[in-house]
Amino acid sequence: MALTIRDITVLDGGMGSELIAREVLSSEGLWSARALLEAPEAVSQIHHDFIRAGAGVITTNSYSTIPSYLEKEGLSHRFEELTALAANLARAAADQAETDVLVAGCLPPLNESYRFDLVPEDAYSRGIYGRMIEVLSSKVDLYLCETMSCAREAANAAAAARDRDGDKPLWVSWTLHETPGQGLRSGETLEQALDAVTPYSPDAYLFNCTDPEAITGAIATLSTLTEKPIGAYPNLFHVPPGWTLDNDVQTTPREMSVAEFKAYASRWCALGAQIIGGCCGISPKFISAISPAASTDCTG
Repeated sequence: MALTIRDITVLDGGMGSELIAREVLSSEGLWSARALLEAPEAVSQIHHDFIRAGAGVITTNSYSTIPSYLEKEGLSHRFEELTALAANLARAAADQAETDVLVAGCLPPLNESYRFDLVPEDAYSRGIYGRMIEVLSSKVDLYLCETMSCAREAANAAAAARDRDGDKPLWVSWTLHETPGQGLRSGETLEQALDAVTPYSPDAYLFNCTDPEAITGAIATLSTLTEKPIGAYPNLFHVPPGWTLDNDVQTTPREMSVAEFKAYASRWCALGAQIIGGCCGISPKFISAISPAASTDCTG
């Protein structure tokens, strides 16, 4: 029997890009962490808006509360404080929802996104992730290691989650090479990516912040490699090699309508995806298109 949109777990969309769209912050510097300092009510409102759009899982706004971003403005000493605020805001929004909503604790890249060449050494990475988990643990229902650009990065985040709070579900999400069929941003294969995290027994595998066409092929492959839940949450930007938050390398918009997003979700569902949402650029209107209230047959 074919899956339908009603059968999937719906994630939220992109917090940072939504804050930018609402003119709460710019794309430089602290990025989404700045909203925790200057406009935490905006973070709360976006959580609520994604929940109203149909998200059954929202993610803590802790993607850029990491020391490497905070130290740009001499704020690395507020790492735990801001991570805790992100967790509290998400927990409050979920608890106030009229439906059951889970909170995913974000475990992000620790030194720029997509940059497998800048991943910190293992002991440092596991230590920082461990500190994040200690702060997040009382407020989250699961951990989401997201935008992992290489096998080692994902393994470090997963290892810390299992070591510090091993009873909670653990989801691992990789970002893919922009060219379909080329594996992770690092060039590693999906098989290599899975092998690296298998010792930590993740409960679900996903792809995020990636070209939707690349996701389609990767979902098809991943479905043959695991029987665990799989999923995806794409972005609306092309990210070229060498990009960092503050350098001169520019991302470019990826044209995708709400209808096209829904069509991709249907294709992924037909290929076996059970968890679908959005990343950078995906607003509540996109999420509402795949919510149970807008159910369609995933055979599309």
